[in-house]
Amino acid sequence: MSSADLRECGPVDISDQDVLTAMKKMRGYIDITPGDFREVYRVAYALAKERMMNALKAGDIMTRQVFTIATDDDLIAAATLLAEKSISGAPVTDPRGRVVGVISEKDFLRKMGAAQSGSFMQVVALCLKNKGCVATAMINRKAADIMSAPAVTAGPDIAVGAIATLFGEKEINRLPIVDARGKAIGIVTRSDLVSSLCMLG
Repeated sequence: MSSADLRECGPVDISDQDVLTAMKKMRGYIDITPGDFREVYRVAYALAKERMMNALKAGDIMTRQVFTIATDDDLIAAATLLAEKSISGAPVTDPRGRVVGVISEKDFLRKMGAAQSGSFMQVVALCLKNKGCVATAMINRKAADIMSAPAVTAGPDIAVGAIATLFGEKEINRLPIVDARGKAIGIVTRSDLVSSLCMLG
């Protein structure tokens, strides 16, 4: 899914089963007052959202066109690809096409002296202080030299809820989706994830 194809936000579809389950979870006699209805709705909504978080899979929301970088590609080629495709990162593949790492703007920034949570402006400051380009040292380096590895990957059946958890726990911005051989068949980015969560309300 590209940014142009982001799904529109819409309400969660609450099923009759969600409502019945919600009512069973509530203690005591239910007198259908506006307050009770709001409580049933709140619980049913939460149940529906959880159900949909588990029902919606990576294969439903992933971007299917994946731009990859080979481990032995030089960093000029890697940076050029990211710039030309207007993406901030891409999976790195070994000679057999398996995803073994990910290379992103953050990897370049770190290699140029920015802190772990560094920014482009930190690099600019370093260039000005050193009176030269701090990227020069990367001219003869390969993608494998700076990529983040091992890659965090998942199969197409991973649920959206699990993807959201992975993004938070691993502090990543993209999740390559691979087949049984470890080859990239798609990628889920933060924008894909946000779009799917927005759709869930």
